[in-house]
Amino acid sequence: MDSVKTPHIVIAYNGCWYVWNARRPLIRALQEKGYAVTVLAPRDEYTTRLTELGVGFRHIDIDAKGINPLKDIRTLFAYLKAYRELKPDILLQYTIKPNIYGSIAARFLKIPAINNVTGLGTAFERKGILQLVVRGLYRFAFASVERVFFQNRDDRELFLSGGLVKTEQQDLLPGSGVNPDYFQPQPRPEGPFTFLFVGRLLAAKGVEDFVKAARIVRGKEPETRILLVGPYDPADPYSADKGLIDAAVAEGCIELPGPTDEIRNYLAAADCVVLPSRYREGVPRSLLEAASMGKALIAADSIGTREPVADGINGYLCRPGEPEDLAEKMLTLRRLSSRELEQMGRASRQMIIDRFDEKIVINKYLKMVDYISGES
Repeated sequence: MDSVKTPHIVIAYNGCWYVWNARRPLIRALQEKGYAVTVLAPRDEYTTRLTELGVGFRHIDIDAKGINPLKDIRTLFAYLKAYRELKPDILLQYTIKPNIYGSIAARFLKIPAINNVTGLGTAFERKGILQLVVRGLYRFAFASVERVFFQNRDDRELFLSGGLVKTEQQDLLPGSGVNPDYFQPQPRPEGPFTFLFVGRLLAAKGVEDFVKAARIVRGKEPETRILLVGPYDPADPYSADKGLIDAAVAEGCIELPGPTDEIRNYLAAADCVVLPSRYREGVPRSLLEAASMGKALIAADSIGTREPVADGINGYLCRPGEPEDLAEKMLTLRRLSSRELEQMGRASRQMIIDRFDEKIVINKYLKMVDYISGES
């Protein structure tokens, strides 16, 4: 490394929570190699935890899910200002707004950028002028970035076939990866058969489908325990129907413990983790963590969500947006023998070791960062 100037890396995200939960291992790996790291993201309750890791922090306002063009222009200028003042040597950008507007700012300022397409959101799939505008923004924004990492084959093929990235720009990652040493199988505590949903309580993640399916399952297998674990944001217009959730809790159909910083305790007590997402994702981390702990999975047959599920081997795929089909898959799994369920859990664990170890992700990032900074 240059003894005079430590290479400076800025990680741009739409929230510190995501950086804390998904990118801490990468941050540590970069720091161990001598890179200085700054996180550029909206401030939230996880900001202090990040700074305690020894990283810098700068706040930026992002309307993460909005499509107001005036607000997005302000977002672009905010990235231009931040990058001009932070003077990064390399940018690592994640999520939609940093990928688009951060990359446009990086193009103007001639800063090398590495992007990660963690998901495309609903705007990308809407037909009409909005879809054309979004695709045009991606094409312009990604034209000069050093590398675009995709988390699933469907998103990669979509960008390649649409001319949004060049073949030599792109690479494929196994989601954000997972640490199989940290998420190890644990003895299951005594208790009823348990289905678990982990994630933000959004309609697009299939929360309402999960609640409706839970009613069907509990009607036929009343001893079943069904949990929703994750944050609910009443200000988010995409949040699931709170009335539906509250009614199910009042009926005793589901349990709602709220968000947690130690999901392993819930995973250890679960028999199956369910994610009936209705929209395209990267590769959901909740499924990777569950699989790493040797759990059976049920997921929607949606882009990204289906990646860690071998149907009939380590779980089942259900049709997105169809709670009756989800309930059928849950009941099928619920009625497996202990031996069959254990076999599914072992298949999940083996898939993580073979395909989704976070070391694969970290090594690809380090290789690109070293290449850009002239260390390789």
